[in-house]
Amino acid sequence: MKKDEILLLENQLCFPFYAISNAITRSYGPLLKELNLTYPQYLVLLLLWEREGRSVTDICNSLFLKTNTLTPLLKKLEQKNLVVKRKDHLDVRKVLVFLSEEGKSLKEKAECIPQQLIETTNMKVEDMKKLRSLLNKMMADITQNSTKDGSS
Repeated sequence: MKKDEILLLENQLCFPFYAISNAITRSYGPLLKELNLTYPQYLVLLLLWEREGRSVTDICNSLFLKTNTLTPLLKKLEQKNLVVKRKDHLDVRKVLVFLSEEGKSLKEKAECIPQQLIETTNMKVEDMKKLRSLLNKMMADITQNSTKDGSS
């Protein structure tokens, strides 16, 4: 690549990620509005539907969030009666997050969301799986490298 082309927006890897992230988040908006959830709240619930009783630290690490970002998110989910926080009986310094009955029942209403989002694209499911695999590898590599150099 020529030196004068290196800073062209069209040559940046970061821009398509930024743009598609915004587009996907906007696509989730109307679907999540029906459930009275924001996108970050939905991500927390996805983790808890997978396995509840997660520590705040585990949720932060899984979602690449800092505790000062997650804490107000959990507070809102508590106010909506979707989650309950409890001290870990083995280590009282740890806070564990559980689903309330209402949080558990919301899972059924949310099950249609991934398919509805897939239908907004023209991609084949196989292509989406390949893309997700590549993105997960890239995310793991970047995360591992940023941990090595102390920038996390």
